[in-house]
Amino acid sequence: MRLSDVSPKGRVRLDAVARYLQDIAGDDGHDAIGGEADPWVVRRTLISVERFPVLREVLTLTTWASGAGARWAERRTSIEGDRGALIDTASLWVHVDLDSGRPKKLSDAFWDQYGESVGGRTIHARLLHRDEPPAGVKPVPWAPRFADFDVLGHVNNAVYWAVVEEHLDLEAPVAAELEYRGGIDRGQDVAVVVAADALWILAGGTVAASARIVAPGYTP
Repeated sequence: MRLSDVSPKGRVRLDAVARYLQDIAGDDGHDAIGGEADPWVVRRTLISVERFPVLREVLTLTTWASGAGARWAERRTSIEGDRGALIDTASLWVHVDLDSGRPKKLSDAFWDQYGESVGGRTIHARLLHRDEPPAGVKPVPWAPRFADFDVLGHVNNAVYWAVVEEHLDLEAPVAAELEYRGGIDRGQDVAVVVAADALWILAGGTVAASARIVAPGYTP
C-alpha cells in the first residue's frame, strides 16, 4: 500500500481498489488470451470490505472468472493483506466491439481459458439500480479533472469511487456497489445527488452512475 492510495485515515481508498481491479483484470486477460482481452467496459462493481488495508501493508490479489453470458463476464478478485486486510470484489465486464461500440460475443479463446472457472454459471447484464434520484434533494456540482479521463475520452471507472469516498460512510465492515449506466464526456455538467446510503452521479442531467451501501453477504 503506497501513500498515494490511502485516505487521511491511513487506509486504502476505494478508488485505489478499483484501479487494482482494473489493472489485474487487464493483466490477467492479456496473459490468458492476448489481444482477445480488449476491449471490456465495466458495468457494475461490488466491493465488500471486511478489513481495510493500511499504509505499507503488502497485498495479494487473486482473480478468476466466476460467471459469464454471451457477451459479458463476471470477474471476482480477492485482496488479502499481511496485516489482516480482507476485501472481496465482483465486477461485471461487457465485451465490446470498438468500431460499433456494441456488446461483442465472447470468443472461443475466452471459453478455452476461462470456461473451467466459469463452471457453467450464467449471469445477466441488466441494471440492478432502478431507483432514480429522490425529488427535493439539491445536486452538488462535481468537476472532473483532465487527469480523470482515460484514453477512451471518458472519466475512468475508478474515479467514480472517489465520489463514493467523498459522500458515503465507509467504516469497515462495509460493502458498496457501483453501477455504470453511461460515460461522462469532456465538457458535460456533472453533479452528485446524495440520499442516506446511496448516491447518483449525473452527467448532463442524466444518471451516469449510481452507488449504494449494501448488506453484508449481498451478491448481485
